[in-house]
Amino acid sequence: MKIKFLNALIISATLLTGFHSASAQTISKEELTFLTSEWKGERFPDGRPKIPDDLVRRAKEINIEEAWVVMKNEGYNSQFEGNWKMVHSDVVIAGRALTAQFMPSRPDIEKNIKDRGARNGRIGNTNSWPIDMLTKGDVYVADGFGKIAEGTLIGDNLANSIYAKSGNGVVFDASVRDLEGLSKIEGFNAFVRDFDPSYLKDEVVTGLNVPIRIGRAVVLPGDLVLAKKEGVIFVPAHLVEKVVVTAEFIALRDKFGIQMLKEGKYTPGQIDSQWSDTLKSDFLKWLDKNPNEIPMKRADLDEYMKKRTW
Repeated sequence: MKIKFLNALIISATLLTGFHSASAQTISKEELTFLTSEWKGERFPDGRPKIPDDLVRRAKEINIEEAWVVMKNEGYNSQFEGNWKMVHSDVVIAGRALTAQFMPSRPDIEKNIKDRGARNGRIGNTNSWPIDMLTKGDVYVADGFGKIAEGTLIGDNLANSIYAKSGNGVVFDASVRDLEGLSKIEGFNAFVRDFDPSYLKDEVVTGLNVPIRIGRAVVLPGDLVLAKKEGVIFVPAHLVEKVVVTAEFIALRDKFGIQMLKEGKYTPGQIDSQWSDTLKSDFLKWLDKNPNEIPMKRADLDEYMKKRTW
């Protein structure tokens, strides 16, 4: 009797766990783990890769172009999208993607989605549901199919909630409203297609924590999002460390090279081609004299340089 009762408890707990998982996203944790299986590190309870905070912090300082080159060399050709409008041109966004997919409303689909959401305890219109899922360091990334008029996914009220939960901004293939109010949220930024005074209408969320397309870029939940003036780049979680360290190294090389050119010690041809042993030696001496220029631990940099072909 006790065994049957214990088995019943185990089954009930399993069902409750599965129900909670289903209410959190539209694909299972197992499916999300499968899609991001190249990532071998820590994960969030929903299955998203949890890129370390230190890498996210350092990513803010790297250049879009350098990140793009590393991914291009790895065969990732669809990770950048440009042509954005921003709330603040000088506020960089860097964080882990929490994705949402929106589609034009259709009565039967919208009814079923909202009914299920209500059963799962969701409150408000579907554009607020992704916000409820945000954690510190997340970037809310939404495929709003480029809709501008009546495609405003947030205004300043929801934006304040987003920033309070994530400490970050948003990237929307859609529009937002209340630009004046948005601009008053210190530290917040939004990369959007346009601004519009209309309310969101005839649009419904059809996917949470699912792979989405933002223009020509592919985004998976947990990707590193880096948004700067040039545009937005989405770095697969398993490539983030390589992208960041390589970009940091290239930046160090460039800083050293520019100084050498200004001093007239080397010619442009020497700096822009395969480095000689003498040039490498001078670079290492420069690193020793300028430790504050090195964004990572020196031991990590030395280990990285052993693998470089320069």
